[in-house]
Amino acid sequence: MKWYADRSPRLARQVVADLLAVAWMWFWVKLAQAVGDAVRLLRAPGDGLVDAGRNLSETFGDAAAKAREVPLVGGKLADALDRGKSAGGTLSDAGSTQVEAVETTALWLTIALIAIPLAFLLITWLPLRLRFARRAAVARRLRDQGRFDLLALHALNTLSLKDLAAFPGDPVEGWRRQDAEVIRALAARQLRAAGVNP
Repeated sequence: MKWYADRSPRLARQVVADLLAVAWMWFWVKLAQAVGDAVRLLRAPGDGLVDAGRNLSETFGDAAAKAREVPLVGGKLADALDRGKSAGGTLSDAGSTQVEAVETTALWLTIALIAIPLAFLLITWLPLRLRFARRAAVARRLRDQGRFDLLALHALNTLSLKDLAAFPGDPVEGWRRQDAEVIRALAARQLRAAGVNP
């Protein structure tokens, strides 16, 4: 495939369009990363709950272990303290759930902020570039094979009426008579329209 035109004005437009497409995606990737990082800052309360729950569980666990050593009432006291240890685990689980929700939100928001602009780019810019590449490759192959008659015929079918009217004489009649000058002129216009040097 031929990705860029041979002539400067169209080549410059294509390069600028490609650079803008790359800049567009770079902008959205950076924005998505920044938004994801900002959302992840919301996990701080969840992290605090996890730490508090863990500390609470450890404190009650240590107290229950020491309470078991107390004669007569140690077992009942240890059971009561174990319930406090369980409350610490519940608190820690709640914090973990909040952290997981924030991380999931950050991930999907980042993916969406990259995927939507990428999809827009793929349905607007990419088809235009592929169509140009295919046309230019076929036009170059026909030029290299010397099939100027086919290029001229295509020019007769696709050039605007204004362009055809600007031809000296009748280009259709010249093509029918296989007039080499008319065929070369039509083929050159078609090649230029396809982004290929005649």
